[in-house]
Amino acid sequence: MINYDIKLFNDFEQRFEQEFLQYGKVISFKKKETPFLDGELLEYFYIVLNGKIKSFQMNLETAKEQTLFVYRRGDMFDTIILLDGQPHDVLYEVIERVELLELPIGKVREWLRTNEQFNRHFFPYLASQMRHTEELASDLSLYSTAERLSKLLLQNINPNSHHYYQLLQNLSKTEIAKLLGTVRNVVERHLKELEAQQIVENERKNIYIKDVKKLLDTSEQLLLN
Repeated sequence: MINYDIKLFNDFEQRFEQEFLQYGKVISFKKKETPFLDGELLEYFYIVLNGKIKSFQMNLETAKEQTLFVYRRGDMFDTIILLDGQPHDVLYEVIERVELLELPIGKVREWLRTNEQFNRHFFPYLASQMRHTEELASDLSLYSTAERLSKLLLQNINPNSHHYYQLLQNLSKTEIAKLLGTVRNVVERHLKELEAQQIVENERKNIYIKDVKKLLDTSEQLLLN
């Protein structure tokens, strides 16, 4: 298999890496595809090698979406199904052509029981997902869309923000809105307000921060949480 320079693989001893890759199959999906509609996630566990794929929930009456995670290189899913073996009521859509390593979920459960190398990577990763979910729920409940957008822009330039660092590069305003639990025109309105204050420069698929201090000031209450 091609060397994808993923930390998980680099941390494995050679013998386990060979076993790990022996069971893996590389699959790919094109942008806008909606995979995993036929129960594949009950049978397989996935590690992202390249590209972006999101999980989301949708209100079928309003068609409103809330993005839960955007999975990028080195991310893994579905951790919930891996642990409890039950169906997980989420949808997936490819944001940017994606390559995945597909692994039999039963074998991954065996590694969780028996392999310390895999556990040392998996459980901290699981904890980061739990923290992300907790933060998302809190932000949606406690803060305005404008505050959430300001926070997202700051996280996008923060290398310590695993889930959001450089996430917005080439991401449409529609997808940004789904990250925030709102709609495109609301995001565009808030971006125009930030542009008017000379805080950001808004291009079609890129947002450049011109004044980090001003952006921090607009997010002060949120960041003190």
